Amino acid sequence: MLSEQEAVAIIKPRLSSRRLQHSLQVAVVARGLAENYGVDPEKAYLTGILHDYAKGMAASELLNIATTNNLFEHEVDSLVPDLLHAPVGAFLLKTELGLDDEEILRAVKNHTLGALKMSELDKIIYLADMIEPGRDFPGLERLKCITWRDLDEGMLFGLESTIKYCLDQQRIIHPLTIEVRNHFLREVKFIGC
Repeated sequence: MLSEQEAVAIIKPRLSSRRLQHSLQVAVVARGLAENYGVDPEKAYLTGILHDYAKGMAASELLNIATTNNLFEHEVDSLVPDLLHAPVGAFLLKTELGLDDEEILRAVKNHTLGALKMSELDKIIYLADMIEPGRDFPGLERLKCITWRDLDEGMLFGLESTIKYCLDQQRIIHPLTIEVRNHFLREVKFIGC
């Protein structure tokens, strides 16, 4: 596994200074959440640093890599190319850096849309990305409180916040976000199908 210093050295030239600060803050929050939930804190920290590995890439480059390597999972992926930074990032971490830790790669891949089957690390990175100190949106303090109490409830509230934001901004909502929200609604509220 990479050291923290190696990870920072890898990510630093790929990101703007603002995005680098974001990644470092995500790493700190991820470590704290991991400690809180009994997950490997160093793995969470490393994943937090690397989660936006492909974030600074142009839409055309993300689309090209996704097309060439069959990374599309839904037609919406091509309509909102920025969402591809997560699966493309995981792919590049594996192919460019030789990173073979499937837990880290999966958490990077799932940090924007979530997934129907998420590990604790997946949830931690998804939520740390939303609640790091540089973020500011309605409901943030409530999301922080919920996240530190229960990851599944945090996921539900975080996904619903994302959906509300997309609706308010008249943005496309990825179908996976809706599926994952409904999954966590059933998990948290114990609702049958």
